[in-house]
Amino acid sequence: MNLPLENTRDLGLATRSIHCGEGVDAETKAIRRPIVLANSFELNSTSETLPESFAWDNTHKFNYPRSRHPNARYLEERLAGMEGGEDCVVFASGIAAVSGMFFTFLSAGDHLISSRICYIGVHGFLVEHLGKRFGVQVSLVNTDHPDEVRAALRPNTKMIHIETPANPTTHLSDIAAIASIAKQAGVLLSVDSTFSGMVTQKPLELGADLVVHSLTKYVNGHGDAMGGAVIGGKDLMTRIRDAASIYLGGTISAFNAWLLMRSAVTLPMRMERHCENGLQIARFLEAHPKVKFVRYPGLESHPQHAIAHKQMSGFGGMINFALLGTPADCFKFLAALKIITHAVCLGHAESLVQYYPQQGNHPELGVLNYPEDIGEGFMRLSVGLEDAADLTADLAQALAAC
Repeated sequence: MNLPLENTRDLGLATRSIHCGEGVDAETKAIRRPIVLANSFELNSTSETLPESFAWDNTHKFNYPRSRHPNARYLEERLAGMEGGEDCVVFASGIAAVSGMFFTFLSAGDHLISSRICYIGVHGFLVEHLGKRFGVQVSLVNTDHPDEVRAALRPNTKMIHIETPANPTTHLSDIAAIASIAKQAGVLLSVDSTFSGMVTQKPLELGADLVVHSLTKYVNGHGDAMGGAVIGGKDLMTRIRDAASIYLGGTISAFNAWLLMRSAVTLPMRMERHCENGLQIARFLEAHPKVKFVRYPGLESHPQHAIAHKQMSGFGGMINFALLGTPADCFKFLAALKIITHAVCLGHAESLVQYYPQQGNHPELGVLNYPEDIGEGFMRLSVGLEDAADLTADLAQALAAC
């Protein structure tokens, strides 16, 4: 199958995840795209046709891979099809995608509204670099309250950026409500939807202009490749290619792009399992006497559970929870785990947990002002694809050890 992107709109997500961006190789007739490792491409050789080699609207003409290359382009078509966007630009990492987006649409003197609780790399880029070094005014607000977003608008506001579910607390923002505010104000709305795995929520359908994903997480899912993507309308994507791709150079490698193409095929099925396991583990933790609190969008106890029901088709595999006891108890718990690994990252096939202590030299402490009820610290659990019974047993024995 080699259908143009616009001809795949009515296909189901599983079908799009397999066929968008795919095609038969012209030379070998392989039914999977090959890895193209070239760093230069033959240009058209007449004065009439040479400009075609450099035209941004001709996305399948390649000249130098910093701007675009075959494997990146195949991946862009697949992700745009899966997310429901007109086009996509891929980068070497999630933070490269986010910073490339801000680099494209913000200038000194502009104002940006962003979710206060967000990935630490995004928070640092906004505050320490855009704000302090490059003259962009940044307002960090509780975007789980749309009224706070509206109140933060200024005449020079150019963009609203929300992260939902937020990393690492799973706080939610009402995408449709904030999209309405953005459109009334005439500003762009971008949504970091990484925790959704490109499956459980569709920000573009809810009114967002741009969607960001760290492809390193759920889209990859195998813990072996990095990447990032921005997805949206053609005109916006052309601006990102023209600015960020050329002048920041955060280009994804051909091999990583190929790995992500491979991984995307099974993403819808994997997300179903992540959601099933996530809900089971969240319910287990919520009922355990040594657990102080659990935040999981699928639990009725989640502060924005109603929003989750409104804008998500599944609740994902990310859980935020805290233990009763001391930091020493938390480390006993981590040391006792046998199946679940204490490690950074998320969205892998294997379950991962990361501890965020309340005190000490952890780089995020005192920066994001996490909710006061975290006590002695909290855990971010990325529930994997293992048997839920095995994960429950592992958590139970680790909790018994602390």
